Amino acid sequence: MAHVKQDTEDHAPARHVPVLPVETLEALSPRAGGRYLDGTLGLGGHAAAVLSAAPGSELCGLDRDGQALALARERLAPFGGRAHFFHCRYSRFAEALKELQWDRVNGALLDIGVSSLQLDENERGFSFYGDGPLDMRMDQHSGEQSAWHWVNRESFARLKECIATLGEEPQAGRIARVIVEARQKAPIDSTGELAALVEKAYPPAWRARARRHPATRTFQALRMAVNDELGELRRFLDEILAWLPVGGRLAVITFHSLEDRMVKQAMRRWAEGCRCPRHVPVCVCHHQPEVRILHKKPVQAGPDELAVNPRAGSAKLRAVEKIAEAAA
Repeated sequence: MAHVKQDTEDHAPARHVPVLPVETLEALSPRAGGRYLDGTLGLGGHAAAVLSAAPGSELCGLDRDGQALALARERLAPFGGRAHFFHCRYSRFAEALKELQWDRVNGALLDIGVSSLQLDENERGFSFYGDGPLDMRMDQHSGEQSAWHWVNRESFARLKECIATLGEEPQAGRIARVIVEARQKAPIDSTGELAALVEKAYPPAWRARARRHPATRTFQALRMAVNDELGELRRFLDEILAWLPVGGRLAVITFHSLEDRMVKQAMRRWAEGCRCPRHVPVCVCHHQPEVRILHKKPVQAGPDELAVNPRAGSAKLRAVEKIAEAAA
């Protein structure tokens, strides 16, 4: 492993602004001398806040995007050796922590999605504003298949399923059909071409009342598929609790309903007491809650933040505090 964010596209490109910065810091409650994990370092906004708030603390920052990692390194340079950088997927956080010889972290943070840096650069292929190649890989040097492969090589059925499931797009069938028909004549090579095709697939009445660009959900779906975003989150949630000590905290910011649902369900499962079937009159499992959920409902941006950063509109923050170790 080389030892070396994230927003939606409901609005045109804007400068990078960390999402829910005050609320995230409050949820993590960093303490002096603690060790923290930022699995989606981005440009380092949240990481800088953690290191500033907790004297003597250290932070392990991960990111798949080498360009973002280099910029975060510059931003966090004033903290010297307190910041550690790894170019990797956040689901591989355990490898990074073991390399640092850390056996626990006092807090962990994920800010899931695509960062302003990625959205604002047309050549990255994430955005339908402007025109660029169909890439969408968070790590362009990973050797993984890009969005071009999905658009030009996947079957109609798989393309439709991707757009319908990950994009939650009701017009998925029409969009997939238009894409398949167009690529039979010539490859679809750019974000502009794809966005125009998706817009063409939308019925005129839907286009007229759409609050967002018709391509929003399709681009979101392709990005999530290209980067296996749900798989990444699932693998992280399966492991992270074991790395938190009692009193340790986890904060996760999501921008997509499927991701938020996955986080909510995991946290509720961790917070459960008895797991016996309902027909069992007396508890025999003796399962104890492992976490305390910090907010009954997800924390969302207020009007002041939205005025500065409209992309925070779909952000949801959920957080837990570990209260017990898992039973052996």
